[in-house]
Amino acid sequence: MSKKAVVLAFATGLLLAAAPGANSVALAASPAVKDIITNYGNVAEAMYSDALVKAQELDKAVDAFLAAPSTSTLQAARDAWKASRVPYMQTEGYRFGNKIVDDWEGNVNSWPLDEGLIDYVDKASYGDARAENPLYAANIIANKQLRLGAKTLDASKITKDVIAQLNSAMEVEANVGTGYHAIEFLLWGQDLHGTNPGAGERPATDYDLKNCTNGNCDRRRDYLKAATSLLIDDLTTMVNNWKPDGAARQALAKEDDKGQLSTILTGLGSLSYGELAGERMKLGVLLHDPEEEHDCFSDNTHNSHYNDQVGMMAIWNGKYDGPTKVGGASIAELAREKAPEAAKRVDDAMNTTLAKLKAIKDKADSGEMAYDQMLAAGNDAGNKLVLDGVDALVAQARAIEAVVAALNLKITVEGSDSLDKPDEVAKAK
Repeated sequence: MSKKAVVLAFATGLLLAAAPGANSVALAASPAVKDIITNYGNVAEAMYSDALVKAQELDKAVDAFLAAPSTSTLQAARDAWKASRVPYMQTEGYRFGNKIVDDWEGNVNSWPLDEGLIDYVDKASYGDARAENPLYAANIIANKQLRLGAKTLDASKITKDVIAQLNSAMEVEANVGTGYHAIEFLLWGQDLHGTNPGAGERPATDYDLKNCTNGNCDRRRDYLKAATSLLIDDLTTMVNNWKPDGAARQALAKEDDKGQLSTILTGLGSLSYGELAGERMKLGVLLHDPEEEHDCFSDNTHNSHYNDQVGMMAIWNGKYDGPTKVGGASIAELAREKAPEAAKRVDDAMNTTLAKLKAIKDKADSGEMAYDQMLAAGNDAGNKLVLDGVDALVAQARAIEAVVAALNLKITVEGSDSLDKPDEVAKAK
């Protein structure tokens, strides 16, 4: 994805200077930064722990499906995949500011992916090759060896180690072998409906050893199991990173108060602006391309976007209402004491964004219009739903910038060409 970093630098001064008119009682009521950061870590641990539990449930549903492939067991596995996305998407506000999360994230949520690397595709719509990716249609499920430049990957047995080597193979970001979207493709197959109604329609018999369709059912089974098992491994790693003595908390502890608070706001600002508003939403409308929707095989994108926002609000307010409930001191509480007008602006912006993304979710959940249909050229009503969400997220990012300024902090927010250079993006299509 094409991104640029937009540096938002604000003059340094006394950390968290009191708002005009603040008195000593108000100052005493402000939460300590150490308490905010402790709770920030507790929320992260709870979110990732819930994501791990849901991934384990997904793995069990996959086991049941592979034991008896049928339409009903496949649907149960798909439902478990969708359920697993809910807590994971709420963690995404921990990206960008926390290097340990950002470096790891590609293992579990990389997109878009060139699915022809993994399995068979519809060549009429997908094609046979793409100049920028030599592995565009390599189909490792059908091939026991894969040439990776000067290296040959032995894929005679599909294992966790083998599929992990596909990630960014030959330095191409679209080569994705692991994570939620690889599993999504394996469960749904390609969505060949474009901007018309319908998601992927992979048959359960693609995994049936006795009634195999599309060949290589044994290897496809191995791939699906390896991918779900590896997702559990990766999420376990991140849960451990956020335990009280984990690496993520230790990295935060090395920062001073300003650095710690900046970490929180960097994650919220970057997810709001460059990632969600830009790469995941505005780009799809600019190109009117359903391949740019986040959960493109399952038509689950509306839920993923909505849960990103739910998670950002949980991080801002220091209160997570998932299966594992956590609450405590928050940066919102601190901002309301030190910079009440700026804090209110974030509160209002977040509520507006939630409402706009809920409107997208409600429309998709009703069955009236899926997210990929909203991207279609000529669908003015659908385009507006998505762009209203984009505008709200941009306003939210600007409100977060105002809190950064009011608290005399400095952050770097991820940008997006689709927001910053939309004409160039549209011309390059």
